[in-house]
Amino acid sequence: MLSRLRSVSARTLTPLARFLLARGLSPDAVTIAGTAGVVVASLWLLPTGHLLAAALVIGLLALTDLLDGLMARTAGRSGPWGAFLDSTLDRVGDAAIFSGLVVYLARTGDDVGAVLALACLALGAIVPYARARAEGLGMTASVGIAERADRLVAVLVATGLVGAGLPPVVLTVVLGLLAVASAVTVVQRMATVRRQSIARASEDGS
Repeated sequence: MLSRLRSVSARTLTPLARFLLARGLSPDAVTIAGTAGVVVASLWLLPTGHLLAAALVIGLLALTDLLDGLMARTAGRSGPWGAFLDSTLDRVGDAAIFSGLVVYLARTGDDVGAVLALACLALGAIVPYARARAEGLGMTASVGIAERADRLVAVLVATGLVGAGLPPVVLTVVLGLLAVASAVTVVQRMATVRRQSIARASEDGS
C-alpha cells in the first residue's frame, strides 16, 4: 500500500523537484532542512502537548524524504553521499519524534507509554544498524514485519488521532505494537544473518 502511495507522491512531487532545482536548491539542502523541521516540531510541539499540530507538521515535512531523492535523480546527482546523508538524517528525525513522545508521555503521567516510546526509540536505532552491519559483512538483512515508513505512519496517525480527541490509550497501544514489531524485526534480521553465516561457513569448508 505504502509503495503505491510513494509512487503517486513521486509523480505529484516531480514538478516541485524540478522547480526547486531550477532555483538552485540542492537535494542535500532539502534533506537537511526537512530534518531540521522534523526535529524542531518533535521537540517543541510534542512535549508541549500539541499532538495534532505535530503530526500534521511532521507528516508534511516527511514528504521531503521523497522530494530530495526525486531532485537527486532528476539532476543526475544520485550517489553514495546522498544516500548516506538521507539515511543518517532519517535516524535523527526518528529519534527526535520518539524523544518528543517520551517527554510528553512522562509529563502527562503515562509511565507505560513513556517506557514504550523509549523502547521504540532504542529499537528504531537497532533495526537499521542490524541491516547496515550485515551489509558491511557482505550479507543481507532486509527482512522485517514493519518498514520504517510503516512505523512512522502508524505513530503519526495515532498521535494525530489522540490530539484530535481520542483516548490517550490509543497512542500507548500503538507504541506497544511498534515496539513488539521492531523487536521481532531485530530477531528476524539476526536469524537471517545467522543462516547466511552458517551457509558461508559450509561453503568455505567444502
